[in-house]
Amino acid sequence: MPIIDLHCDTVLLLMADKNTLQLRQNDFCVDVEKLKQASSMAQFFALFVDLQKTDNALETCLEMADTFYAQLEKNQDALRWAGNYRDLLENKRQNKISAFLTIEEGGVLRGQLHHLRNFYHLGVRLITLTWNYPNEIGYPNKEAQYRSRGLTPFGKEVVREMNRLGMLIDVSHLSDQGFYDVAALSTQPFVASHSNARTVQDHPRNLTDDMIRVLAEKGGVMGINFERTFLGNSEISRVEDMVRHIKHIRQVGGIDVIALGTDFDGIEPVCEVSHIGEIGKLEQGLRSAGFAESDIEKICHNNAERVIRNVLR
Repeated sequence: MPIIDLHCDTVLLLMADKNTLQLRQNDFCVDVEKLKQASSMAQFFALFVDLQKTDNALETCLEMADTFYAQLEKNQDALRWAGNYRDLLENKRQNKISAFLTIEEGGVLRGQLHHLRNFYHLGVRLITLTWNYPNEIGYPNKEAQYRSRGLTPFGKEVVREMNRLGMLIDVSHLSDQGFYDVAALSTQPFVASHSNARTVQDHPRNLTDDMIRVLAEKGGVMGINFERTFLGNSEISRVEDMVRHIKHIRQVGGIDVIALGTDFDGIEPVCEVSHIGEIGKLEQGLRSAGFAESDIEKICHNNAERVIRNVLR
């Protein structure tokens, strides 16, 4: 079955040795061969920047983008950049996997909308507004002191401009109040690219039931995250816990709000689904739990396709 994964951090790992490490085949959770094994339709590749580990977040992000495009050039036979639904369909017609470029840390914008527009022209189509630290856009959900704080005035400008450009707003990592500010301001569907259900696993990175309902009402999706601590209390990331979250989210927000956002290569590699090529284990787990094939298709790709079609330009 085709799959669309809304989040991985593979580019960050490739940065460790740009001359040796390759996207074609590696020991990470995502590479071209594993994507083929997964029947991948599209993979969203994040440019993740830790603001506390770089003196120049913008420069670091641009260097990562260069690595992303260098790897695409080496894998033109299998992988091609996509910026919207038309690109996705054309790549599919040519039997190519679509590679969407994203940024995980809105702080790289340095509080300037021209950086946002330049990243759009560079091919970025989704931005995770915050990571674990406050930035010019808003506040993270990592610490309780920030969860009631919403978007800054600049953050609200970013939401409006991303709507205008046709970019996906990602609220994973964003404070609870920031989530509601995005929901109130955005005229387009938005996403929580890699978040689960807080009622099932009480972790601030997960969405509350009310958030899930709001996200569904806005026509957005949430990508099921394979990080074990977001799923349950097991020592490994288990398929049964993923299914448990999916069942709950379906009950609260409906099947149309569920997608995949593995967070592969950004999480502990202790998963029953050990890499993207083994995503069929989740598909089989859903079948065993009684999910209809049409619903599994929605989770694996149809829901994400809908958001790509409705938002990206």
